Amino acid sequence: MSDVRLAVLGAGAVGSSVADLAGEYGHDVVALADSSTAAVDPDGVDTTAALSQKADGAGLGSATPEDALATDYDVLVEATPTTLGDAQPGFGHLATALERDRHVVLANKGPVAERYADVRELEVDSAGTVLFEATVGGAIPILSTVSDLGASRVDAVRGVLNGTANFVLSRMAAESVAYEHVLAEAQDLGVAEADPSFDVEGTDAALKCVILANRLVEADAADVDDLRERTTSLEAAEVEGIRGLPADALELAAEDGRTVRLVGEATRDAVRVGPRLVPEHGTLAVSGTRNIVEIESTHAGQLAISGRGAGGDATASAVLSDVGRLS
Repeated sequence: MSDVRLAVLGAGAVGSSVADLAGEYGHDVVALADSSTAAVDPDGVDTTAALSQKADGAGLGSATPEDALATDYDVLVEATPTTLGDAQPGFGHLATALERDRHVVLANKGPVAERYADVRELEVDSAGTVLFEATVGGAIPILSTVSDLGASRVDAVRGVLNGTANFVLSRMAAESVAYEHVLAEAQDLGVAEADPSFDVEGTDAALKCVILANRLVEADAADVDDLRERTTSLEAAEVEGIRGLPADALELAAEDGRTVRLVGEATRDAVRVGPRLVPEHGTLAVSGTRNIVEIESTHAGQLAISGRGAGGDATASAVLSDVGRLS
């Protein structure tokens, strides 16, 4: 496919960035929708005008999200917020696209964190393909690296996968200040949400590790039914966050040449997320909002990849890389 026609559902930071950058990658946005309004044009939406109109409170356009989903597109970009449980409405959007034999690129973690086998089952009966690089690690090509190595030859993936938690921990270590103070600073800077629970309690990192673990077990599954038996979930993960971690814990770690990071690990057998002691100048001791992963592979040994794990443009680059793979 060249001049790929994109329908973008979700007009938050990621969806807006995808809409802004699509033309640079040679693609046309024929539909752009938020939760209640949409701009639809088979010749290409004026995304700048639509987003400006939304910023002024008038909505993206006169169409509806249902109109966006029904338009003629090649790839659906699902960038609505991640939801837990049934992963709706993202899963429903994905299902509709696959029923129409359209491709889907996910920025929304919900469908592949909560309903991985369901996604693959729908994909079997469709001419469409589902890709989801952007769901794990923002701009960092984690899933594509796992695929390039051969998921069956990857034993584990571990790393720092949440920028908000990492910002808080690295600032606590550098300034010897309390968790509550650093969290307030992160909120003032826009690094942390008003309700930071998803990040500081480890849920976000755990969802990413669940996706990684399911990608690994998929490589060993004989079929979708076998995959369904093997997949893991957020409920099965061991998750501990950093809320209330005392500053003196980092001070004591520093005396021993170590620091604390929120580390997630995905294997075929388990998902674990929690604060861990790591060498102060080691691979996992990245600072600020930076993310890093270590991939343990059978033949290539240990690989480390670091980069921007969040942000509109960074995550949009992963979405558009997936669109390029479909091309």
